Amino acid sequence: MILSLLSIGLISILGQAVLLRELNVAFYGIELIYLLALGIWLFWTAAGALIGRRIHIPSPTHLALLFIIFGVALPLDIMFIRSSHLLFGGIPGAYLSFLQQLLITVISLLPAGLLSGLLFQWAAKIYVADGRTAAAAYAVESAGGVVGGMAATLFLIWGIQNFTIALACSLVAAILPITIMTKHPHPSLPHEGGGIQEGRYFCNQGRFLFRGAAIILAGILLLFFWNATLIDTQMTAWKHPNLLESRDSPYGRITLTRLHDQIAVFENDALAFETEGTEAEYFCHLAALQHPHPRHVLILGGGIEGTVHEMLQHAPEKIEYVEINPIMLNMVQQHLPETTRKSLGAPNVHITFADPRRFLIESGMYDLILVGMPEPSSGQANRFYTQEFFEQCALKLNPGGILAFRLRAAENLWTLPMTRRTVSIYRALEAVFAEVLFLPGTTNIVTASREPLPWKAESMSRRLLDRKITARLVSPNYIRYLFTNDRFFETKKLLKSVAAPPNTDVRPVCYQYAFTLWLSKFFPRMALIDFSSLIEKNAVKPPFSFLLWISLPLAFLLCRLLPALRRIVLVAVAGFLGMVLETILILYYQVKFGVLYQDIGLLLMGFMAGLALGAFVMKVLMSRIDDKGSLARWYGIGLLAGFCLLSMMTATKVAMSASLSLVHTAGFLLTAGFLVAGIFAYTSVYGIQDQKSVISPLYSSDLFGGCLGSLIGSLILIPLLGLDVTTKSMLLLAAFSFLLI
Repeated sequence: MILSLLSIGLISILGQAVLLRELNVAFYGIELIYLLALGIWLFWTAAGALIGRRIHIPSPTHLALLFIIFGVALPLDIMFIRSSHLLFGGIPGAYLSFLQQLLITVISLLPAGLLSGLLFQWAAKIYVADGRTAAAAYAVESAGGVVGGMAATLFLIWGIQNFTIALACSLVAAILPITIMTKHPHPSLPHEGGGIQEGRYFCNQGRFLFRGAAIILAGILLLFFWNATLIDTQMTAWKHPNLLESRDSPYGRITLTRLHDQIAVFENDALAFETEGTEAEYFCHLAALQHPHPRHVLILGGGIEGTVHEMLQHAPEKIEYVEINPIMLNMVQQHLPETTRKSLGAPNVHITFADPRRFLIESGMYDLILVGMPEPSSGQANRFYTQEFFEQCALKLNPGGILAFRLRAAENLWTLPMTRRTVSIYRALEAVFAEVLFLPGTTNIVTASREPLPWKAESMSRRLLDRKITARLVSPNYIRYLFTNDRFFETKKLLKSVAAPPNTDVRPVCYQYAFTLWLSKFFPRMALIDFSSLIEKNAVKPPFSFLLWISLPLAFLLCRLLPALRRIVLVAVAGFLGMVLETILILYYQVKFGVLYQDIGLLLMGFMAGLALGAFVMKVLMSRIDDKGSLARWYGIGLLAGFCLLSMMTATKVAMSASLSLVHTAGFLLTAGFLVAGIFAYTSVYGIQDQKSVISPLYSSDLFGGCLGSLIGSLILIPLLGLDVTTKSMLLLAAFSFLLI
């Protein structure tokens, strides 16, 4: 059963990574769907841990059947996700309805999530039937999760495609039934008596049947594995009939299509740019014409759209182009128009592959910085629109230097969330730069400088003619139109009059408004509600604050009346605390150092390693004491004190805006995982005689707590309260949890 438990942890984490990546692509890279999917996965896994509880000790044939179903379900899930837009009648490039997206997510995650929870429950019951503990089973399964996290990370680094990874995961699930179909009798079969021969006969028949099914499935999967690239391409072509190439990268799936002479580049199935548009010249010229002579230019992302080609018309001495995703550039470069491709190889153009915020730490000084990063609709992208990032840029600007970026919006009417999102970025800019200029349109061109910017069209129009710029859209008349139309003055007035907090690393305001803006696409009335303002106004009212902080300790005191309920709630609270702290630490690392997917994989492995270590250590400690009363209780108190200490240390680091290196962040995550698994092990042993009876309720409550922590922490607490206040709230929750010991 050790091999089975390790394999369950491996295929669960690896399968989870595969499916969440597919859903992220299917719904156009919206990070909020990814977080919702993670919560749904945890819910289904918890549900799987609850069902099948009436089977006292499952047989190896039960496990074999579940492994075989898992091996079949994972590739079918990917086929369903990739075809879902067509199956539900979606318009190419448009969102499905919210309910349809939710339904697709629920259906696609149901088989693998449910099977993961049920597999652990049954394997753990067989494992503890020999006198072992549920904590030990939890430790072994978590160790398998570490291997799964490592595999997901390494496969991505090695350039292995997501569908191929899914086939490898299914192959592991298909091979397992062959190894676990041993000749030993079922643990629940009698060792004496008349029924033993009949029981053994049926067990042997089951072994033969499932071994055969597993061998056939493994053969089919090997055949698919051999033709994985062809199958992968055919499935991608369902949504992209003019497909040229598609490849998974650490930042998403890059897909190229060609229609006649037009090349379209999609990132996570959302159009990133196309080669016949005017977006690059619009952004580049309207920013560069505001500077008298931009000699040294830094372009942070978006250079392959044509920004480098357009910038060369301004005759700079040097262009430093920083690209965060090398796979994107290497894929697209060979398909670009000749003029764009040649511009990337110009003598005065230097290309660097790096995270822009890391690059700025050691970079030189510039006259113009063009930020071509995606919209601030995720934790990953928001870090390029915060006050701290603007301060980094300001330090690298020469006197009279200009920072410029794009911000998409509605051309004529801004909803309340869109207005406050824009104003929050404006407030962050205003805190760093003396001058901030918005040129409104469907794409706003935003520039900032510590010295005066041109607030009239004449100087920019004159520079356009003097530099002999060739452009399809930007002309003296167009520039004059931008500075004289009603939108220019209304936008200026709106930015000054609307109140909104500045967007910062610690309080990512844009992240919350991105959530509201996304939901308003499906529920238009949500565009009229400002949740942040409602919380700010109501949270400080004495009756609300009193009820909020007194209800939780009262609920915990009531739980003390029922020991079984107290254990379940304590494990759920630990899962909640662990998931929220994990989210805070990963998001904070992302803000400071970038979201290299392989780094995130290593950080998640740190958390899983903590789970395995915590369950093992607590299992050993609890087994060595004879008195399972007062001394064991101190272990539980120590674990909750550990949560308090970890929350305090994290809050201090965030408040000081101190950098946490990869090693330090992994150490914090390992500690969080250790405490979560320690609480699970403590509650599964303290006052428990029958280990099998607590596996299902405790494991499911751990997962339900993690599910709530993922959703509430990512979608509500962090966007609305910020990283610092959320961490302090976790400290308070950990302190209240002492009432459950």
